[in-house]
Amino acid sequence: MENFPFQKYSLPKQYLLSTVFILVISTACYLFSDFIGYKVVALILLVAVSLTAMFFDIKPVLLSAIVSALVWDFFFIPQKFTFSISSAEDILMFLMYFVVALVNAALMTKIRQIEKKAKEKEEKENTLKLYNTLLNSLSHELRTPISTIIGATDNLQSMADKLSELNKHELVTQISKASLQLDRQVGNLLNMSRLESGYIQPKKDWFDINELIYDVLNQLKDELGNHPVHVAVKDNTPLFKLDYGLIVQVLHNLIHNAAENIPKYAVITIRANCKQDKLVIVVEDTGYGFPEDEIERVFEKFYRLKNSKTGGTGLGLSIVKGFIEAMNGTVALENMQDGGAVFTIEIPSEISYINLNVKE
Repeated sequence: MENFPFQKYSLPKQYLLSTVFILVISTACYLFSDFIGYKVVALILLVAVSLTAMFFDIKPVLLSAIVSALVWDFFFIPQKFTFSISSAEDILMFLMYFVVALVNAALMTKIRQIEKKAKEKEEKENTLKLYNTLLNSLSHELRTPISTIIGATDNLQSMADKLSELNKHELVTQISKASLQLDRQVGNLLNMSRLESGYIQPKKDWFDINELIYDVLNQLKDELGNHPVHVAVKDNTPLFKLDYGLIVQVLHNLIHNAAENIPKYAVITIRANCKQDKLVIVVEDTGYGFPEDEIERVFEKFYRLKNSKTGGTGLGLSIVKGFIEAMNGTVALENMQDGGAVFTIEIPSEISYINLNVKE
């Protein structure tokens, strides 16, 4: 209930809207009063009061209950156009209507308050669950690179005169790889924080998608290892005006995710083209694909496949989805018939066939 737009209105506007709503319903009833009778009108007005109680605060709802009772008395109860009621039965009906309308308004408001508290409690429980998941993941995933860095550094400091140049180079390489792993994990956490705070505002500029892809591949050359990578971008592909940094991060996460989860020598293919003023990027591999019953969950925050290797916080693909949606795009995942997975990204964009480094 808390998501209805009416509740964003100020209290004076709620008074106005609830009253106008009751008057509109009353007018419609008056036009058909000869056919439905004033007792049926009472039921209709009670429903109208119930509807206002679903959307507005208690005071505007109580006002609408009072207005509906007075309108019913003045325009519908014989004798019409007067507040006097001659029949004892009608007096009793009017009093009952007034009481029922007020009680109904109060009960509906109380129900909304209970729902609000239940929703807040559920959100707190979900937040605690996510934090616990995050802490458990971090305690495991960050410990390994930190331990590697500490161990290699200690060896370099305490055994510098005993180590060969090859040993020193290996230790420095270990430190470098562990540092990159730490940087990636912390970067994902910061990106998720930016997404949840609504801080991300795409900064658009012109770029060549072919150059962007090779920039990402250069960043991931160590992680790709024995995985052949094919890039398929047509020569006449236009320039696109989007957030270069966000797309780099999206591609980085998708390719890194593929490299981490496909077998050795499995091929990664990256395609890009323009389709009806949209940038379309496809990242596919010849790996094992995703379990069909888990495909819908892979973009969830902190979600990791049941049989996935250790490593990672389960944020990479959720960040992919968040960044793409921040650019008003979409991302889809499906398994290929011959094995492997394919991610398809579509992002609306301005395009230009002039191969110039245009700046705003």
